Amino acid sequence: MKKVWETFSPQETEALGEKMGQDAKPAQVFCLDGDLGVGKTVFTKGFARGLGIMEHITSPTFTIINEYMGRMPLYHFDVYRISCEEELDDTGYEEYFYGEGVSLVEWGVLFPDLMPKDAIHINIEKDFSKGEDYRRITVSQGEDV
Repeated sequence: MKKVWETFSPQETEALGEKMGQDAKPAQVFCLDGDLGVGKTVFTKGFARGLGIMEHITSPTFTIINEYMGRMPLYHFDVYRISCEEELDDTGYEEYFYGEGVSLVEWGVLFPDLMPKDAIHINIEKDFSKGEDYRRITVSQGEDV
């Protein structure tokens, strides 16, 4: 499976996240990748809203994991500052990945061997030739990653 969306505003990016959050199921893992400042947190705010989470969403850059409660738990990881697989092991990530909630992992591309084989990969890219707020969002799973 591979799909590509184009958004032209932060609101459109957030709305796509919301739709994906509405469709999310327990024990799904979403790897959210893209350069710094590309809109991963904007997407995550929408994703959380799709799960019925109304609290303020922030990137867990320094805490590694933020937990939110909605129709099911959202485990929001940011593994950018983790330096090795052992450090990620110390977070107990497997309990989150295979539990009752949904996990959204920013920078999951840094630890491909630890991501479940059926993880859904979301890559957000800018293209300034199409406008400052333009984003190309590619969603893939399985062999299409």
